[in-house]
Formats: sequence, C-alpha cells, structure tokens
Amino acid sequence: MLRCLIIDDSPYFLSAARCLLEHQGVAVVGVASDCAQALRLAEQLSPEVALVDIDLGGECGLELAGRLHRQSGAAHLPVILISSHAEEDYADLIAASPAVGYLCKTALSGDAIRALLAGTDDRHPDDRVNGPPGR
Repeated sequence: MLRCLIIDDSPYFLSAARCLLEHQGVAVVGVASDCAQALRLAEQLSPEVALVDIDLGGECGLELAGRLHRQSGAAHLPVILISSHAEEDYADLIAASPAVGYLCKTALSGDAIRALLAGTDDRHPDDRVNGPPGR
C-alpha cells in the first residue's frame, strides 16, 4: 500500500483527503499543516509520496517541495503539488519545481497519485507542465 504524507493548512481538507485516499488504497501515514511539521514528519515516517498544498497560508508550498526534495537525499521523496486553483495559474512555478506533478484538489484520487508516480499522466501531452518522475 502506498504511504502518503499530506501537507495542507486546511484541517477540513486534511480530514476529507485522508478519508478519500484511505478508501482508495493509499495509507495516509501523517498530515501536517505547516513546513516545520511536514519536514519533521517526512523524516520520521518515511512516506513514499508527499502531497503539498501550494498555498500553505503564510508559507510557500513550492519552497517546501524543494526542501522535502533536498532533505530526502538519496531516498528521493516524490512530491505532488496540490491546489484548489487551476494548474495554468501555477504552470511555470510547477515546471520549475522538483515536484513530479500537480493535482487539482477536486481531481485528487489514489489512481491519480499512482499515475503521476508511474509517469503515466493521462492528460493530453500539450496540457502537461511536468516531465516524468525524477526529472
């Protein structure tokens, strides 16, 4: 079962996402609402993927994605950026980040996470802003 860490500043979203993903075969091993907590949990729990909200209230999820990537070192924790905003709003920032992909919160699912991790993003090639994992 895929082990996931979710980082978002909305307690409601954290609860709803945990419930949804666990019913779809994704083990949510932890949730965090800020960068410090996310970095600590990532090190303690060794998740296989981290879902990071781009807008963490007063903190930047894009910056956190980079810190998680650097902190994981050889283990290389894949990060998927999430947001309630359209992907086009952040396309350049997402492409410049170490994230393996982006999911709109309304499209969040176990299958969507697994597809991004496998590099089998099913969007039309012209609509993609990210390359395969590990880029």
